[in-house]
Amino acid sequence: MVMSGEKAHVGNGNGSVAGAVEEGRAGVSAPAQAPASAVAQASAQAPAQPRVSLRERKKQLTYRAISDAAVAMFLERGFDKVSVAEVAAAADISKPTLFRYFPAKEDLALHRFADREGEAARVVGGLAPGASPLEALRRHFLAGLDRRDPATGLCDAPQVLSFHSLLYGTPSLVARLYAYQGRSEAALARALGGGVTARLAAGQIIAVLRVLAEENWRRIDAGESADRVYAGAVRAAEEAFVQLRSGLEPEGRG
Repeated sequence: MVMSGEKAHVGNGNGSVAGAVEEGRAGVSAPAQAPASAVAQASAQAPAQPRVSLRERKKQLTYRAISDAAVAMFLERGFDKVSVAEVAAAADISKPTLFRYFPAKEDLALHRFADREGEAARVVGGLAPGASPLEALRRHFLAGLDRRDPATGLCDAPQVLSFHSLLYGTPSLVARLYAYQGRSEAALARALGGGVTARLAAGQIIAVLRVLAEENWRRIDAGESADRVYAGAVRAAEEAFVQLRSGLEPEGRG
């Protein structure tokens, strides 16, 4: 990848578009972040946020309080059966105020995902010069599996299971989640240096992370425990990053 202000250098000679991330880039210093309090606690070991002002901290706490109230209602009654007016009343704010914080009803449920939508970009942006972005992202995902981060799909805490059932059982929430992932992809592409090759690499990486998380969640939703799924999740992640590194076909084929 590139130093700030330089043109992107793409490709590493192995025929893989995603291999562009193996070029490394100069570090752009930037520290790094699923719904209801237990999910937030399970995600607490994600990369730390930069220091923020008291005003910004109060704003973040307000976001979380409104979102937590909404998620509790959605889990109890179903997303489509709870109105925005009811959420506003439960949070003791007006509807116009609520919409200043959350432009769409779906955002009330997906607030924690919004907190983390630039996480892959932060991992890459915080690297030292010459470090491998792909290796850093691999280690970051494996660390998430190890601590049962809900973002990896490998978490069987009851509140997380309930939320994931709500999420994947509500088409409008799934559609909104894809929009969040699209912004994650764009942020990662910028961190990788920009340009078409970086965008292609970012698209592949974000898709891999999504598929890995969905597969972990599918197995847990079918009744397996996170501990039982863990070894297979690690193997799948390792294989996925090998594929990202080497491309979809072995060298010499074509």
